[in-house]
Amino acid sequence: MVSRSYSNLLELASGDSPTFGRMNRQIPRIMAVAGIMSNIDNDSKETDLSPKDRIIIVANELPIRAQRRVDGSSGSTSGGSTSTCCSKGWNFSWDKNSLLLQLKDGLGDEAIEVIYVGCLKEEIHPNEQEEVYQVLLESFKCVPTFLPLDLYTRYYHGFCKQQLWPLFHYMLPLSPDLGGRFDRTLWQAYVSVNKIFADRIMEVINPEDDFVWVHDYHLMVLPTFLRKRFNRVKLGFFLHSPFPSSEIYKTLPIREELLRALLNSDLIGFHTFDYARHFLSCCSRMLGLTYESKRGYIGLEYYGRTVSIKILPVGIHMGQLQSVLSLPETERKVGELIERYGRKGRTMLLGVDDMDIFKGITLKLLAMEQLLMQHPEWQGKVVLVQIANPARGKGKDVKEMQAETYSTVKRINETFGRPGYDPIVLIDEPLKFYERVAYYVVAECCLVTAVRDGMNLIPYEYIVSRQGNENLDKILKLEPNNHNHKKSMLVVSEFIGCSPSLSGAIRVNPWNVDAVADAMDSALEVAEPEKQLRHEKHYKYVSTHDVGYWARSFLQDLERSCGEHGRRRCWGIGFGLSFRVVALDQSFRKLSMEHIVSAYKRTKTRAILLDYDDTLMPQGSIDKRPSSKSIDILNTLCRDKDNLVFIVSAKSRDTLSDWFSPCEKLGIAAEHGYFLRLKKAVEWENCVGAADCSWKQIAEPVMELYTETTDGSTIEDKETALVWSYEDADPDFGSCQAKELLDHLESVLANEPVTVKRGQNYVEVKPQGVSKGLIARRMLSMMQERGTPFEFVLCIGDDRSDEDMFEVICSSTEGPSIAPRAEVFACTVGQKPSKAKYYLDDTTEIVRLMHGLASVTDQITPV
Repeated sequence: MVSRSYSNLLELASGDSPTFGRMNRQIPRIMAVAGIMSNIDNDSKETDLSPKDRIIIVANELPIRAQRRVDGSSGSTSGGSTSTCCSKGWNFSWDKNSLLLQLKDGLGDEAIEVIYVGCLKEEIHPNEQEEVYQVLLESFKCVPTFLPLDLYTRYYHGFCKQQLWPLFHYMLPLSPDLGGRFDRTLWQAYVSVNKIFADRIMEVINPEDDFVWVHDYHLMVLPTFLRKRFNRVKLGFFLHSPFPSSEIYKTLPIREELLRALLNSDLIGFHTFDYARHFLSCCSRMLGLTYESKRGYIGLEYYGRTVSIKILPVGIHMGQLQSVLSLPETERKVGELIERYGRKGRTMLLGVDDMDIFKGITLKLLAMEQLLMQHPEWQGKVVLVQIANPARGKGKDVKEMQAETYSTVKRINETFGRPGYDPIVLIDEPLKFYERVAYYVVAECCLVTAVRDGMNLIPYEYIVSRQGNENLDKILKLEPNNHNHKKSMLVVSEFIGCSPSLSGAIRVNPWNVDAVADAMDSALEVAEPEKQLRHEKHYKYVSTHDVGYWARSFLQDLERSCGEHGRRRCWGIGFGLSFRVVALDQSFRKLSMEHIVSAYKRTKTRAILLDYDDTLMPQGSIDKRPSSKSIDILNTLCRDKDNLVFIVSAKSRDTLSDWFSPCEKLGIAAEHGYFLRLKKAVEWENCVGAADCSWKQIAEPVMELYTETTDGSTIEDKETALVWSYEDADPDFGSCQAKELLDHLESVLANEPVTVKRGQNYVEVKPQGVSKGLIARRMLSMMQERGTPFEFVLCIGDDRSDEDMFEVICSSTEGPSIAPRAEVFACTVGQKPSKAKYYLDDTTEIVRLMHGLASVTDQITPV
């Protein structure tokens, strides 16, 4: 893939002739001007050198360790391939434990070039920032985002950790002590930081070629800022935390802003189906969006763009973990632990958790206490080693949890301990990675009992560590090269992201202390062959679904999701965080008031077909009757004898006759065109023939059953059709019931001359062959018989049922019923894509358009 440099955008903005060159191997400092895009579509004269594909990975923190130099001497910078480099005041090196760095290794150096954008963990003085920027850019291909300390505190420790993070872990701020109450100043800081990140990305992005992959809840509004600058940016987002159910999420005051910002991505990734389902439910309930699964891919239609949803749990870096297992210090540590526990005949249970309120450490300790109480035979034989990593957040709740943990450990050890034996060993000091791995190797069972967690890779690390290697087998006194002796046991919470992928683990509800204690006992009692089978199953999954598999799979789907960019016309609408991009086919354009009024003026014979619900009448209106303004507009249009004006609706003819009784010359098509009346003075006629409605005796009891069980649903009994509507029901339950009703009706009515169709919030049964396309055909044939073909045709509708009208109108442009070079306008409202060639955004624009045509009619037609 060829990358184009945007280093001359200022040249372009100033009017000078721009010179586009290839991106060199060192990333340039690129000045970006928002809104300016290149029109160059090919590089046929460029050299044959093929630079790598590029991806810009954006996260809150860079995968870099920074350490202040104490000698103050001038350090030398090194090439990008080195792991360490220096500036005058700092030493920098890769953070080998960072998932973002492991992601790059998983992709492979030859496959793609990776650029990182994020913050450093250390604060850099403003006088040093320029030098640090250059060092990180040239040596690590990292673009640091420098934030003032007070802004970073309000953004990260304020909004991210006090508001988003607790809520996403199902903690509602019911009182000031429970989570953080929403603070708009913290939200403003969050938005400001996301905008600063967008500015940094602009410095290095080649928008036509580069992919951008944004990580986690710290940067949820970043997609909007990027999409606003470049409508066709190739953008993926992955959420590493849980996404809460709609009942929890909708308590967030800025809920719609976050959803709309995420929907400016091309691909949104989640660890589990539950998290994705909760997100889709929020989009349905709060934004009215629908989604569908097609060929295995889940997609949301959003203003003509398809936003793809990816469900894929992250994996671990197998190579890194296996290299740590081979270190001499790891082997020494394993020997020490065996001497400390194994030689004394004690079995180690292991917990590794951050010291925060959602990891369930105290509940795990209480379960251990319960185990020792209910099974005295384990006293003196079982030890729970709990490694407590430092908390990532701050606050009163963390301090209270730490105090409770220490007091619980002290009480249990005093109750069940004896000289030389403590049932619980709490390690609350930072451990090096090889030390933690050594504990994995020795532990007979790993306990991960978080009450809520995004993914949690501790079980994966434990499984690979238990697989070990030849040297560790010797230390553990296992038969060499005998993989059948590899074994492991896992007790995992139901509420962590890795739980669904570990089918051989003992799953528990961490809040049920008795159940966790029983699970611990079961894990200790499981027969050796069973432990070996469980381990083999887990290791096969973890080793094949590593971080490289995760990264490659996500990027493949991101590339697929962006495949339509070049074939669509895109432009932005909306202000602030309500900004979104409308993406339409090249031939699909907005209906211009000036264009249609001009065409209306210069033509004589005209046909106007208007859908009623959600076209002339706004969606969600309780009173469905036409307004007096609509009646006046229709009467004005009908006053011109050369105009043929029709209202086309699914409503019954009695309802439409009543509503439009003031319109003497208006044509009405009722029940999707089954009944037709050219004007008020003539009788209704059937377009299909006499209807046999005996099928209603079968369908109506079925619909009544679903109405009784679906609160808010109703049945509308028309002359020739039955409609089950769930507009006022719970959207998720109503949609589920509609699908079931559709299948049920299709089954019981298989031998009846009817069609069962599902539309926007309804399921309808109607006679076969009846559609709104019937009216369009009838109207065109009527004019053909008269020998006066239409010079102007306007057809407006909003949903799937109107697509039949559009198809007939558009396919008849070459026929005898429409004059050569006639002005034909098939226009959809909201439904995109569509068989119509034009669109308008909402009912307000329709009314404005019809009012404009009525004004022209007043000018050219005498009263």
